[in-house]
Amino acid sequence: MPVSILESMQVDDVLEHVNVPSYVIDASGVIRWINSAAKKLVGDVQGRQFTSVVAPEQTLRARETFARKVVGAANVTDGGFVLVDSNGERVSVEISSVPIHDGEHIVGVFGQVTDLVETPHPHTELPLTPRQAEVLDLLERGRTTRQIAAELQLSADTVRNHIRHILRGLGAHSRLEAVAIARGAN
Repeated sequence: MPVSILESMQVDDVLEHVNVPSYVIDASGVIRWINSAAKKLVGDVQGRQFTSVVAPEQTLRARETFARKVVGAANVTDGGFVLVDSNGERVSVEISSVPIHDGEHIVGVFGQVTDLVETPHPHTELPLTPRQAEVLDLLERGRTTRQIAAELQLSADTVRNHIRHILRGLGAHSRLEAVAIARGAN
């Protein structure tokens, strides 16, 4: 039987030189491998829990997304997260990740940063809950109610309720006005 191209090359060596931040997290949540591009983004965090590079207000959602993947409830997930870079600065990214299988068992997660997004606005000066701030951040990125619901793993009705509370809290009459008020506050 011929050897496949993937079997004949060192995939980890190839990924090391790809200019896209990439990582492997084991099933317990420990970062086992990151490439050079990822090290430039968040520092050498190999051996640490993956939540150590996630902004505090997004740790719960990151854990939930990871757990869904490790138990086999989700295959590919794409979503926005705010990471803390090697300088302690917040960096908004889009991440795509998949479970790693060893036979029938899931042994970890492989992921890549698919996009660096404009610097996020933490909205700490606004009268919002952490979840409302997440929804507002996604509104700023142009996400629809359905997209926000999928990304935050919420129902569309729950997202609409968060948006209503955001509008009321900011004294805004539309999503666009809420985004403008939030950007003006920063």
